[in-house]
Amino acid sequence: MRKRPLKWPLLPLAAAVPLALLAGMAGGLLRAGVALPSAGDWLGQAAVAHGLLMICAVLGTVIGVERAVAVKHPLCFAGPLASAAAGIAQLGGAGRLAAGLVVAAALAFVAVNVVIVRRQRAAHTTLLLVGAACWAVGSLAHAFGLGGALPWWFAFLVLTIAAERLEMTRLMRRQPGAVVALHAILAALLAGAALHDALYGLALAALALWLLAFDIARRTVRAQGLARYMAVCLLAGYAWLLVAGAAWAATSLGWPWRDAALHALGLGFVTSMVFGHAPVILPAIAGVKLAFGWPWYLPLLLLHASLALRLLGGPGLLAAGAAGNALAIAAFAAVVAGAALAWRLKFKDSHGTDPS
Repeated sequence: MRKRPLKWPLLPLAAAVPLALLAGMAGGLLRAGVALPSAGDWLGQAAVAHGLLMICAVLGTVIGVERAVAVKHPLCFAGPLASAAAGIAQLGGAGRLAAGLVVAAALAFVAVNVVIVRRQRAAHTTLLLVGAACWAVGSLAHAFGLGGALPWWFAFLVLTIAAERLEMTRLMRRQPGAVVALHAILAALLAGAALHDALYGLALAALALWLLAFDIARRTVRAQGLARYMAVCLLAGYAWLLVAGAAWAATSLGWPWRDAALHALGLGFVTSMVFGHAPVILPAIAGVKLAFGWPWYLPLLLLHASLALRLLGGPGLLAAGAAGNALAIAAFAAVVAGAALAWRLKFKDSHGTDPS
């Protein structure tokens, strides 16, 4: 009999992660100029700590849970529990405690990835470990007030995604030197994060071109069903990664493209990757089966359309685009919930029993 995923550590996360997500989205809307009803000091904290909430308390926790489930040891959930608690602490006004918890979560995540590398020495597992180290470097910089945490935090997400794509395409034939080029690009990304210069953006753009050239999504986009949906998410994300790289390089040279740099990367690339991988990752983490159908494309379309409106429509449309971004994430959550319910109903109709 197949072992079910470890679920007891997920129970406190089931409330903490959505709370951090909602707060992070509210903080982002406030920063974009969307008028929100006053709901106490937590909203100001959410605006100030928008990056920490979205990257560390939400994505860091989810990625940490994924690794913990893979390792299958309860102690591996210590990191995700710490990063989730960091979000709650930040919203409660305990910023220093939140920073310390994020450091603890990142260091625990490094330890988990060391275990994974020892079990399986491969290019993608080593890259995952480097990404975990980036999270730790950024978190330490944040905790000690050194500045420059965001490039390291984003490097954590970018390297994690690159590692997962490298694993998915490891059986594909590549041109000689493709892997060497990838390693050079990622080394440049790390150097750019340390130097805070245009090299970071150029490395992001180069990575986008590498992924567009060598990722299996170029082939699976011609498939049907879930495979095509995932490929569309990936290819659209790579296009935004290219935009993010150009905007990040321009920002480092003094151009006023900071919002484009951050959100083409955080929303266009990272969130598109989340949308694409969720139908596969959620069943693996929580044992939740999801039915696939055309509604999955609706949040994806809204995400990219509203992001284009936000970044290309001028300052007057920034707030409208940001509201569309938030609506896309909410719509995606609704589609996931509907897909889970649809699968349960379909299973019950065909087998006459409840799948749970």
